[in-house]
Amino acid sequence: MSPLPRGRHDPAPRDQVDLELVVPAFNEAARLPATLAEVTGFLTDQPWRSRVVVVDNGSTDDTATIVAARDWATEVVVVGCSRPGKGAAVRRGIAGSAARYVGFIDADLSTPVPTLSRAVAELEAGAVAAIASRHAPGAALARPQPVTRRLGGAVFRAIARRLVPGVHDTQCGFKIFERSAVQWALRRCQVSGFAFDVELLRRIHRAGGRIAEVPVTWTDDERSTFRPVRDGQAAFADLFRLYRADLFDTARAGAR
Repeated sequence: MSPLPRGRHDPAPRDQVDLELVVPAFNEAARLPATLAEVTGFLTDQPWRSRVVVVDNGSTDDTATIVAARDWATEVVVVGCSRPGKGAAVRRGIAGSAARYVGFIDADLSTPVPTLSRAVAELEAGAVAAIASRHAPGAALARPQPVTRRLGGAVFRAIARRLVPGVHDTQCGFKIFERSAVQWALRRCQVSGFAFDVELLRRIHRAGGRIAEVPVTWTDDERSTFRPVRDGQAAFADLFRLYRADLFDTARAGAR
């Protein structure tokens, strides 16, 4: 299979670092200070030159003000994204990166920060994507989600595995990538909601990029901004659109 295509830089990228972490944030003023303190504290003890990019996704609280008002152990910058959706916020943050490795983490920090060390090691070993997984062998749930979300998640994963074979968990909000490859993939993605991870990983997989799953001990945050009915319905709708498109592409390829 051909190597994953390499993309161009954003016209005005940020200064180059080794690792850049994007944190999509919508009304996260309450959770972000503790999250950023823990993340930047960890990063300052690592050998990588690092930066954290908070993408304010149309917040109506003091998210941007709180982030900008403090001095952090590692550089933290805030950028805005007026287009709604986690996928849009991640795309906005990653597009301006010139780092060797770039990824995104959720503001709730349900995945332990030291997972970064294993993720970077996987990228150094040749993976294009290193993603935390709550369902890969060796993973554990310190505090699981409510039963309704677990049931919905099981159905979602069953469909997503058809699109991204071999990946147990497309939805854990902790993913690190080789930067130019993920920028190439994101420019081709159409989904901006919670199912955007599936499309992103599908494009990387289909282009021949290796995706490494890192099993983690994951803790559910009851303050999650995910709304099971509204967001869940939208995520499934996007997932079924991706599934139908995949069936069409497969049928078209078979007819050639």
